[in-house]
Amino acid sequence: MSQVKFAIVGTGSIVPIHAQAISRIDDASLVAICGKNAAKAQEFATNFNCDWYNDYQEMLKRTDIDAVSICTPSGLHAELGIEAALAGKHVVIEKPIDITLEKADALIKTCQKQGVRLGVIFQRRYSDGVIALKSLLDQGKLGKLIFGGCYIKLYRSQEYYDSGAWRGTWEIDGGGVLMNQGIHYIDMLQFLAGPVAEVTGHCGTFGHTGLEVEDTASAAIKFQSGALGVIEGTTCAYPGLVSRIDIYGTEGSAVLENDVLTSVQLKSGYEYKVGSSTDNAGVSSPDISFECHQRQFQEIITAFKTDMEPLTNGIEGRKALEVILAIYKSAFTGNRVTLPLADSLFLKELAKSGW
Repeated sequence: MSQVKFAIVGTGSIVPIHAQAISRIDDASLVAICGKNAAKAQEFATNFNCDWYNDYQEMLKRTDIDAVSICTPSGLHAELGIEAALAGKHVVIEKPIDITLEKADALIKTCQKQGVRLGVIFQRRYSDGVIALKSLLDQGKLGKLIFGGCYIKLYRSQEYYDSGAWRGTWEIDGGGVLMNQGIHYIDMLQFLAGPVAEVTGHCGTFGHTGLEVEDTASAAIKFQSGALGVIEGTTCAYPGLVSRIDIYGTEGSAVLENDVLTSVQLKSGYEYKVGSSTDNAGVSSPDISFECHQRQFQEIITAFKTDMEPLTNGIEGRKALEVILAIYKSAFTGNRVTLPLADSLFLKELAKSGW
């Protein structure tokens, strides 16, 4: 496979990010875009010089498509990914992998059975700050982990939620600030600090109307290592503030702000040149850069070409989903919840009662 030929399904705001990332990689090309909104699909196809489809199954019949990038609302991810896998295509899914563990597991199993690879987009793992901090942790520079926290301080207007009927719903969005926006930081936290063992969570809707899901959440967490932590998230922090990850160990501390490693303080005197500025893109707006997507797509494409597992495969992509679902279960029941979860079908019934 000299060049991986991609199709994209979806017509939302993330599509141009995927299209730009793919188009800038030498050993990849974008050949088709499919969406229910025919006018939007045609517009994207014109902008990125590829074919467009209104019929997903028809597009999947093409033998020159090697991989499909799923950019639809979250609750459709596994369903569309499974169809692509059954058609013999590799699958790339924009976060989250899906909104239930059952659907995520069905997708993972189908890809394995069909002999195709699955990658889940968590592009923030590929930022310079996260890469540097992960290296420091892997080298043991911070010592034994004591605390890991993430603080997601975003702003989304009422108009943002009103812009799509699926936004803010359990059935398709699968959750609020944690599932839609905060999942990036929750993924980074568990990537850096390790697996989560238990959570005690609280969720509510305070700054928006018409939402079934949370716009504000907090959780106390305990990692498998025994370290403690916190997850906080909101889309009510006007006009959008700095989001942060704190890692404290026995030998020092580090802080990431909007993916930039802004502070490393170690007892050993080890010096790391921290970032001097932060990029606020996405803090108060859904608009983001495609640079880290491009980095992750390059890694995924290399994995496809060499028949290897992408670093952020289905199993990795599932981890943040499970943490979020555990927080939801704790918030609904008022109980501490331990991981792993046996299932996530509880959500459909619990959500009927509201917070």
